[in-house]
Amino acid sequence: MEVTDLPSLNATLNGVSTILLVAGWLSIKAGKKGAHIGFMVSALLVSAAFLTSYLIYHYHVGSFPFRGKGEIRYVYFTILISHIILAIVNLPMIIMAVVPAIGRKFDKHKRIARWTLPVWLYVSVTGVIIYFMCYIWFV
Repeated sequence: MEVTDLPSLNATLNGVSTILLVAGWLSIKAGKKGAHIGFMVSALLVSAAFLTSYLIYHYHVGSFPFRGKGEIRYVYFTILISHIILAIVNLPMIIMAVVPAIGRKFDKHKRIARWTLPVWLYVSVTGVIIYFMCYIWFV
């Protein structure tokens, strides 16, 4: 695998993370705690793999310019800026949700996870959208 392959891998990892997060949320809503734990741990591992791959890519390549022209630039940069801000906020939120769960403090976990899940989903989905906008749709 080459460094130039990493954006596709990153988008795939973000997409898989989204699916795992939704499956984890549906599992806990259905009362399936074991499945919930499995999906959420998997989402955490896939997201960690994404972050590692993302950092490696940008270490070697630097920034990647958006090539879209006209009004779509406003759409792209709105998505990108919100994605970056929420991605930065998301990591401590995830940690704050995982630590109580490990400590079996499920009331605290639930209070934090209620806010963490939508942010994590937004970051995962917009990551895929940003990939398509940069590498597929506007090349």
